[in-house]
Amino acid sequence: MTAPFRFPRFFVTSPAPCPYLPGRQERKVFTELNGPNADELNDALGRIGFRRSQSVAYRPSCVGCSACVSVRVVAGGFSPNATQRKLLRRHGDLEIRMCKPWATDEQFRLLRGYLAARHPGGGMTRMDESDFADMVEHSPVTSWIVEYREPSIDGNPGRLVGACITDEQADGLSMVYSFFATDADARDGLGTFIILDHIRRARAAGLPHVYLGYWVQGSPRMLYKTRFQPLEVLGPSGWSLFADTVAPVVEPA
Repeated sequence: MTAPFRFPRFFVTSPAPCPYLPGRQERKVFTELNGPNADELNDALGRIGFRRSQSVAYRPSCVGCSACVSVRVVAGGFSPNATQRKLLRRHGDLEIRMCKPWATDEQFRLLRGYLAARHPGGGMTRMDESDFADMVEHSPVTSWIVEYREPSIDGNPGRLVGACITDEQADGLSMVYSFFATDADARDGLGTFIILDHIRRARAAGLPHVYLGYWVQGSPRMLYKTRFQPLEVLGPSGWSLFADTVAPVVEPA
């Protein structure tokens, strides 16, 4: 009897400056996702803290540091707070489509504006159209790009204001990368709304989780993930509730 797929080979990157905590070095362990069992492998690796980037699954493997913690929202137990309910009403007119993973010029322009406003100087700012197409289209697993648009006018599609590359896993939706409008005319709270919409979609599909990637205590960029409770974190003993395993997070005044 043959195994469903060959045990993957893992590799480790060279150390590089950590993008989240100044003065630290990051290192990643990774493996390739390919072949007819890529979905099953991605599911299994996702449950132990791996993330997907194109055809590679990776997770942090830093020497002397374990600050990056995988987190996922428990979709069935989630109840939006007052601010989140307000955002759901405010953006309730957006037209949302789950599209096949095919990159467009409109998506790329939106990404460029987002990166310039939110992550200036980051490595992704050097992406060109070809790099973006690889990011969206080179997926060996079941994935979508979810588009968020202003209401149509006279049958013409409204302005694209948000998008998310999303993997559909056996136990949830994994938000690979989301981006949204940040210009002067942009709506407030689009990033939060995209997460809320994914929680809503997971519940409707009977999927228990929405994977948000890594949370890094001490990194202001990651603080927003703690606002979606109940949240589970992956530790040495498996998944457990954030509130039970992590010290309370105090947001800056």
